[in-house]
Amino acid sequence: MESIQTTASTRVFRDKQLSIGLALPMLQVGQTVVDFSEQLTLAKKADALGYRALWIRDVPLNSTGYPDPVGHLDPWVLLGALAVQTTQIALVSGAIVLPLRHPLHIAKSAISTSNLSQDRFILGLGSGDRPAEYAAFGKDTKERQELFRRHWKTVAAAISIPSQVVPDIVSQDTPAFFLLPRLPRSIDLLAVGSGGQSVNWIARHALGWMTYDRKPEDQQVRHGMWRTAVERVAPGEFRAFGVAMRLDLSANPYEKAIPIPLGYRVGRLGLAELLRNMRDSGTHHVSLNISTSERALHEIIEELAAEVLPEFHANGT
Repeated sequence: MESIQTTASTRVFRDKQLSIGLALPMLQVGQTVVDFSEQLTLAKKADALGYRALWIRDVPLNSTGYPDPVGHLDPWVLLGALAVQTTQIALVSGAIVLPLRHPLHIAKSAISTSNLSQDRFILGLGSGDRPAEYAAFGKDTKERQELFRRHWKTVAAAISIPSQVVPDIVSQDTPAFFLLPRLPRSIDLLAVGSGGQSVNWIARHALGWMTYDRKPEDQQVRHGMWRTAVERVAPGEFRAFGVAMRLDLSANPYEKAIPIPLGYRVGRLGLAELLRNMRDSGTHHVSLNISTSERALHEIIEELAAEVLPEFHANGT
């Protein structure tokens, strides 16, 4: 097995290269009840076929007004299962809702996942933005920007080397806490969405920035903002840029790309062209959400692995 620098962050994010991952759960069109034993089977297939990352969402609560009807598992439970069911693929939280969880709980879970997966975990953090969900946890969305920054700082201190536990309240009797198991290396932090922060803040504090797919001209502007921020606050350092894209993969390999919300319906040849353009414009990773397709999921995973991945993953395994 490769070192952490390859199997985790560098395996997913490399300068002037583009890698491809998959978002879980993977569902058929119209499917709202998830068979998680099937998800583990698909995850193991993705691992064996050379995908670089599996992305796991954090959806604390569902409601009739929330457009996502899928019953997501708690992300840490699913990440734990994936950690012991896969061997090479990176596991990425995309993203833990940072303001709604205590940062020391997040740090403990991240360290546990990293340990179980043998250092294959990247901690992606986001803020969420549903006022009713914030209220259910006793939080106010007006405070989310400050909560995000404060919680990020606490998490970062705990999962870095040397690790430091920062208690919320300190008294004369407060002991010097630490987290076990000990980390051999720091866990990388990734910003998923903006969390209400500036691009300068993200470039200063995160491994990289993961965003949703947008129209090419809008994405170009967004990427330009990112590169400017990186050059301003971290000159000479690598900072990743990733995109989450919905994909309806046509059975016709020659079908041209047709925009759909947050992605495309396209054949594999057109997809490869889209990915080349994204790579050449500075995108380092694309997470594909294939739940918009009517095709069998295993067929899509196998076709992409056979026909698309080799071109983009040729420079590393």
